[in-house]
Amino acid sequence: MTLDSYRAQVKPFIDPVVSATVRIGLTPNFCTILSLIAAAGGGYAFFRGDILFGTFGVILNAFFDGLDGAMARALGQQGLRGDFLDHTVDRYADIFILCGIFSGPLCAWWIGIFGLTGVLMSSYMGTQAQAVGVGRFYGGLLGRADRLVLLMGVCIASLFIPAEILGLSLFAWLLLIFGIFGHVTAAQRFAHVWKQLP
Repeated sequence: MTLDSYRAQVKPFIDPVVSATVRIGLTPNFCTILSLIAAAGGGYAFFRGDILFGTFGVILNAFFDGLDGAMARALGQQGLRGDFLDHTVDRYADIFILCGIFSGPLCAWWIGIFGLTGVLMSSYMGTQAQAVGVGRFYGGLLGRADRLVLLMGVCIASLFIPAEILGLSLFAWLLLIFGIFGHVTAAQRFAHVWKQLP
């Protein structure tokens, strides 16, 4: 289901932004670092219970995370260092944002930890496939692009619907989804890689 597979359809909308950022002198790695700063700021805002600024941080994180790879491809600067930096920053961004949510008033810590483990394990299985020689694999129910879209949706909805549903906030329900579907995705990726191994 992952939205990563729709990259070609999004390209016409991203290309003008890439051209503009190249003209002002930004680099792919600099955009990667900006995505990390945005995630840290968003996570801190969530920790303080400030959903508006947390939402702004998530949107900026998603924007710069999508932009860095598009810029690298456009400039012919794709390389192992940039790829390594991007994946490292993505995991720290996930940690900053999700820990900010469940360390503050928006979600119970035990739900947050469950959600975080689902996110980290699904991401780990995607890159571990490459480590064992099968090639990077990001199939399954819930990829990072899917999570970012769901997170932005819940952030925006929470600005207008602060009430709980069955005793849980929208953020708590989101992290439950991240936990459940994250581990399902990890299992799907494990099964795919396992079948490819000799």
